[in-house]
Amino acid sequence: MKQKKLSWLIASLFALPLAAADAHTQADEVQQVTVSGIRSSVRNALAVKEASDSMVEVIASEDIGKLPDTTIAESLARLPGLSSGMDRGNASQVVARGLGPRFIDATLNGRELATSEPDRSVRFEQFPSESLSGATVYKTQSADLVEGGVATMIDLKTVQPLKYSGRQASLRADALYYALGRDIPGAKKTAPRVGGIYLDQFFDKSLGVALAFSYQDQPSLQKNKDHWGFNEAHSGDIDGDGKTDKTPWGFQDKVLRGSDERSSVLGKVEWKNGESLVTADAYYALARIREPGLQHWTGDIGNWDNGQKSRYSKLDIRDGYVTGATVADTGFSNHDSLWVQDTGTLVLGVDGKTTAGAWKLEADLSTSRAERDSQWRDLRQFSRGTGTVSWAFTGNERQDFSLGQDSGNPAGFWGPTMHIDTDGHLKDELGALHLNAARDTDLGAVKRLKFGARATHREKSYGQTTWEVAPLAAIPDADYDTVNVAGMAPYIALRDFGASTAAAFGPGAFDPAGRPRSQNDLLSGWKVRERGAALYGQADLDGTLFGKTLRGNAGLRVVHTRQTGEGMQARGGAAPTAVSDGTSYTEVLPSVNLIVNLDEKQERQLRLSLARAMSRAPLDEMGASRNLNVDANPTQPLTGSAGNPQLKPMLADQIDLAYQWYFDKGALLSAGLFYKDISRYIGITSERTTLDARSALVTRSLNGEGGNIRGVELVYQQSFANGLGVSSNYAYTASNIHENIPAGKPFPIEGLMKHNGGLTVWYENAGYEARMSANYHSAFVRNPTWGAGQLVDNSAETYAALSFARHLTSKLQLRFGVDNLSNQKVVYTSANNPYEQEVTEFGRRFNLGISYKL
Repeated sequence: MKQKKLSWLIASLFALPLAAADAHTQADEVQQVTVSGIRSSVRNALAVKEASDSMVEVIASEDIGKLPDTTIAESLARLPGLSSGMDRGNASQVVARGLGPRFIDATLNGRELATSEPDRSVRFEQFPSESLSGATVYKTQSADLVEGGVATMIDLKTVQPLKYSGRQASLRADALYYALGRDIPGAKKTAPRVGGIYLDQFFDKSLGVALAFSYQDQPSLQKNKDHWGFNEAHSGDIDGDGKTDKTPWGFQDKVLRGSDERSSVLGKVEWKNGESLVTADAYYALARIREPGLQHWTGDIGNWDNGQKSRYSKLDIRDGYVTGATVADTGFSNHDSLWVQDTGTLVLGVDGKTTAGAWKLEADLSTSRAERDSQWRDLRQFSRGTGTVSWAFTGNERQDFSLGQDSGNPAGFWGPTMHIDTDGHLKDELGALHLNAARDTDLGAVKRLKFGARATHREKSYGQTTWEVAPLAAIPDADYDTVNVAGMAPYIALRDFGASTAAAFGPGAFDPAGRPRSQNDLLSGWKVRERGAALYGQADLDGTLFGKTLRGNAGLRVVHTRQTGEGMQARGGAAPTAVSDGTSYTEVLPSVNLIVNLDEKQERQLRLSLARAMSRAPLDEMGASRNLNVDANPTQPLTGSAGNPQLKPMLADQIDLAYQWYFDKGALLSAGLFYKDISRYIGITSERTTLDARSALVTRSLNGEGGNIRGVELVYQQSFANGLGVSSNYAYTASNIHENIPAGKPFPIEGLMKHNGGLTVWYENAGYEARMSANYHSAFVRNPTWGAGQLVDNSAETYAALSFARHLTSKLQLRFGVDNLSNQKVVYTSANNPYEQEVTEFGRRFNLGISYKL
């Protein structure tokens, strides 16, 4: 039956276009087709890279609506020096040159974006291939770039209809199959994906329009086991050797069988009148996640003050940690949950370019808005009896535990309670005005002067409500199913979560209206306002140096920002009251980019870049909320935790040096070095300060001293005449910067990958295309949650993908692909402890699709 459903989906997908094509016509057209998509995109990308005055990486579309991946995130993760963390099985937030998302800024057509993340980071998987024509990753700074990216500035580009000739349109449709769904009863295994783009020109090519759309209903599937950590300070000597044996707090397993529904639409209009060009565009992306989950939690094994010593047996103690044991008289809980999340991003902009004498003038007005509404609904039930819990969490992905009871029988549990933890709402609004002016000059090596100004206003806020609901009526055992998942103890789950919970808890159980916020809810909320202004001047250079042609730019950008953070403050457990704070700063950011052509053909280039760059503090860490404990002795300091509205941006003085040899069309051999001296690095630590005229010891984010990051990047890329091509890169990165946690054994800086590289081999000839890619990164520190400072070590990973395509006609293409070919798992290690791991499996993804170009 499972195979029949997939077969029906695939058959429906391909039946119409294949039936419409005449076999003899296809055969004739295939002989005439010269497919140059991959080669063309490689050459175009290298041409932009070679011509740029900055050091950049470029992604170019192979054709209209045809980037090489489903989303831009997957393409970015394969570029030299870049990689990505995984979320719900997809490439998402990018890391670059040893730095995490806090150091990466993103723009759409040069416009900064509001984001649905608490900080500033952008989830690149929200940008499907149909909406974009490419992307430019700026690894070095120039004065005319928007400030904010110490690691990189990633500018995403949408299609420009007036650069095309005539009406064009492209449609694609895919049937996707998720292999992990076979292991999870009730999970979706197949999903559709459709998208397309249309563009045209009117009135003698003075008016251009473009429309693009995409839709995907992606299964959100995973299997997960997680260690909660160890009782480090208050356990006891279990085996009698006189040493404290550190015992686990507990474990959990988790299965997700939900859906991640994503859609987007792009509209763009260009109007040209002589030397003037006006562009208006709008982009909207919506994501709806409905994620049923099943979990077991088992705890009460922490051996607090050695109180459970007699219940322990079969000990496996390694390095002082109890990594395996059996504990008697222990219970557990079953969680049948639903995660609901709606995310929307809207970007609007109008850009006008014209000339006034020798000057070229530009004005750009934009607004961006992002929202995220989320809620976790947890139907929680505790086992009626107790049993014997056994486990073996010995590191290296080994995670085994058994509950010692029948976990699949509803009769074995007490009545449920409903926990809403939490109903959260985030909103981000950003408006910006850019003004630019440029003119050509004849001042020796200075060939063009540029000046500009930018003004921005941003406001981001978050609030939440948490509550519990007692049942109004019992849920009968007949409402439950037993769910058996390989490698997990059986779960109990409601057959109809919505109907059963409405009957038991009332139709308004999930409505936050009128519910009081807890003390923690009030202290978790925040609002940050940020007003910015920037001025820049830049000279574009073109001359000679020791008989060699030289080009580049030199400039200065001055940035002024005023920021305010708001929140709530609680002192000594009293009712919270409103509090706010803030600061302002001015930064001067010089930059120089020089390119020396070492031969007459300008194939060999030596590039040098010097700059100061900045990355602003994460917005969620700039809230003003405080939770303070008050000692009755006034000589003792206040203690507690807080946000920090006075955070200043992180700065980097950086130098880049690279040798690039463009030895053939679509060919590059390059080697580069970079060094960044980072100051005012932001980390979470305890600080002695003064709050409300009293000394205080507060844990919060602070600007620290920083350190350096340095690395080397190697690239080899070539397209051969027989249709074969290869692209390879390797980066080595090192740093002396460490985070402030865990105490005594701190992590390296977030995002630092010591080794990172990839290899892509492709073939394109006679209507056939094939591509195989593999990307590797060594372990790196990341923050996979929405809470600041929740750092883990993401183990080394290798992701492989394979795709084939066949042109059936000059317009119709059949495609097949496999993602995560090796079924790579995601492994997190907490607290720098190899026995405290979380392992998640997302599985392989297959797709079969067609593309049709009108």
